[in-house]
Amino acid sequence: MGKVTGFMEYERLEEGYKPVTERLKHYKEFVVGLDDAQANKQAARCMDCGTPFCNNGCPVNNIIPDFNDLVYTKNWKAAIDTLHSTNNFPEFTGRICPAPCEAACTLNVNDDAVGIKSIEHAIIDRAWAEGWVQAQPAKVKTGKKVAVVGSGPAGMAAAQQLARAGHDVTLFEKNDRIGGLLRYGIPDFKMEKSHIDRRAEQLVAEGVTIRTGILVGEMPKGSKVTNWAKETISAEQLKNDFDAVLLTGGSEQSRDLPVPGRELDGIHFAMEFLPQQNKVNAGDKLKNQLRADGKHVIVIGGGDTGSDCVGTSNRHGAVSVTQFEVMPQPPEEENRPLTWPYWPLKLRTSSSHEEGCERVFSISTKEFIGEKGKVTGLKTVQVEFKDGKLVDVPGTEKVLKADLVLLAMGFVNPVATVMESFGVDKDVRGNAKATTDFIGGYATNVPKVFAAGDMRRGQSLVVWAIREGRQAARSVDEFLMGFSDLPR
Repeated sequence: MGKVTGFMEYERLEEGYKPVTERLKHYKEFVVGLDDAQANKQAARCMDCGTPFCNNGCPVNNIIPDFNDLVYTKNWKAAIDTLHSTNNFPEFTGRICPAPCEAACTLNVNDDAVGIKSIEHAIIDRAWAEGWVQAQPAKVKTGKKVAVVGSGPAGMAAAQQLARAGHDVTLFEKNDRIGGLLRYGIPDFKMEKSHIDRRAEQLVAEGVTIRTGILVGEMPKGSKVTNWAKETISAEQLKNDFDAVLLTGGSEQSRDLPVPGRELDGIHFAMEFLPQQNKVNAGDKLKNQLRADGKHVIVIGGGDTGSDCVGTSNRHGAVSVTQFEVMPQPPEEENRPLTWPYWPLKLRTSSSHEEGCERVFSISTKEFIGEKGKVTGLKTVQVEFKDGKLVDVPGTEKVLKADLVLLAMGFVNPVATVMESFGVDKDVRGNAKATTDFIGGYATNVPKVFAAGDMRRGQSLVVWAIREGRQAARSVDEFLMGFSDLPR
């Protein structure tokens, strides 16, 4: 695929970034994508490896060597058709997927992997510019009605697949706009929400009915999950009104840090902080928005959500931003013979880190301290592994100043009320219990109720959500019709 000797002739070219001083002034995307000529050369690096591990490294099983070859031969229209055959929303994954396909690239064994993500990004942006992304309404309607609860990437993908199969699909979302955590978890500077809006228009043109501000079941009392629902609908009503129900809500229950002082003002979950800025960016008016202006910010959690808090805090104008990670600092380079073709453990520095952030590893928060009910600092201690456990290192206790603390330690499970209102069994992690078996996959213990995405597998990547939405759609279609032509 590509040029036979391309991987020996051309170096990997990364997408560029606009200067830090410029991008910190706004919340727009700042990645400089590949132009056509650059994408052509990068696609030429796809070697004729014989067994393309990238296909399996990609959760949606993108046919990567094929679209690389099509970009190399400048057949862009066929490239987007190939990409869309496995991935409903490559503009999402081309921007925010961490690219496990590149970790699995055969070239990555002893060289720089093919820039698959940047090529995917170039293909879909070219497709939108050329007008190749069009609605595909079903030619024949089945008369079957399906409710999809949750409009993140899993729900959107499932709704699109089911609508194209001819079913009447209604997509329910508790918030005021569709997109789930893509809308209110991912900052606009990583993915502008116009990409979701364009796909929403496509879904409507394909026959999907979108209902926002609808909460299925009830929100738990005292829940801090962002919610702008204006009305509720019962599980019984959905089961009565629809031939099948697919639950695709996100894993929104944030992991807490129950140490002394947790009740102090100024300590918030990341998902209290990030959605507010996205709403402001969308033109909404908010009272008492959580902001980092002029504050010493500490982000607890070293993953992507923590990185998003770092980038947003810097755009607010924080005095300082520090990110904590309880685990030791990973190596700068992975042990490729040990990890390939799997996702490697290595130090990952995001664009937000480059904008200004002190990263502290092997650190644990023991207590929040404050004055007059407001957080003013954290008592911390360094930790190390001993006999397989993380233990405190004596003599390393410190007090660090903090005016705003953001908890970004991941999510433990979906908000339980949706599952409970339907009577869906949960697994040991609190997710909806359903298998991925080829026959009857994604079905819960409740007749005609299915579950997919974070609701079923727990917190995961956007590309896993799209995969689950597509596969669940096939199972629902098969349940309704006795067979399915939808790809799995």
